[in-house]
Amino acid sequence: MPPEEEEEAGAHRRETYNMSRLRSSSLEIKEKGTEFLREQLDAAQKELKLKDEECVKLSHVRNQLEQELEELTASLFEEAHKMVREANVKQAAAEKQLKEAQGKIDVLQAEVSALKTLVLTSTPSSPNRQLHPQLLSPGSSRASSRPGGHTRNKSASGALQLQTEPTPTDVASNREDKELDSVLFAEFLSWKETPSLDRSSAFISRVYREDIGPCLSFTCSELSQSVQCAVENNSLTIEPVAMSSLHTVKALECGGPNKCALSGMSRPCRHRIKLGDKENYYYISPSSRARITAVCNFFTYIRYIQQGLVRQDVQQMFWEVMRLRREMSVAKLGYFLTEES
Repeated sequence: MPPEEEEEAGAHRRETYNMSRLRSSSLEIKEKGTEFLREQLDAAQKELKLKDEECVKLSHVRNQLEQELEELTASLFEEAHKMVREANVKQAAAEKQLKEAQGKIDVLQAEVSALKTLVLTSTPSSPNRQLHPQLLSPGSSRASSRPGGHTRNKSASGALQLQTEPTPTDVASNREDKELDSVLFAEFLSWKETPSLDRSSAFISRVYREDIGPCLSFTCSELSQSVQCAVENNSLTIEPVAMSSLHTVKALECGGPNKCALSGMSRPCRHRIKLGDKENYYYISPSSRARITAVCNFFTYIRYIQQGLVRQDVQQMFWEVMRLRREMSVAKLGYFLTEES
């Protein structure tokens, strides 16, 4: 075979070989591309399926949240209406209590003004006859002692005067005199510089030891201590017992119409006491009431001095204190005045 033909045949064979290689490569590429696309399609379908499932779940959650929101809204509206109703009820009750409190404040202010007037216009040399009813004439004293109705008294209730009506012979032959005790007066002067109810003061300590303690020492020691604390805090209430309630004793009332809660003795009890904000009431006999009232009167006058309401010289204050101490001494011995019927 000539060389030219051999060369052409070799070129043809090479071309045929190259073409076959190209075809096989193209088929291989197509197969791989098809396989890759199929994998991508499967992955996309799986992802789409997951998305669909997630959409279904989210739709279910949305429906559930909408239902809960509706229920919560209804509950909030109901609770809001309930709170408004309760607030209206409380407001009405508060307004009622405010009116009652304002009425009580007006009454108390009037009583305080009257007490200030009585205290400021009363001195041992020229006592106020309304503050000291024992100085009135026998006829007017008996007339003024008749009760015109029941009143409610706090710790600063009026004093019980323990003097009897002197006979003409006594007036003519006897006259009460007094002499200042230097030790007691010195203690009072020391206390007067910085007046307080602190027992570290020699004056207050002596009064507690000699007068207040014995005067408020009853058979029921625990209740006696509570009464003394209430008197010191000015939170004791003494009130008369209505005649209609003398035969009925409530569960929160201690003692009874015929038994004194302090002494434990069987006595007619026409008054009862209340200690601070406690709900219990305690029936007390006239003697126990006189002893408590005497101590209350002492504390009231001492507080007036503390507050600067007493416009007297020191000796006049001292003698008024001694008079109040004498009332406590007389009351603790069992003497007291009774109302004439």
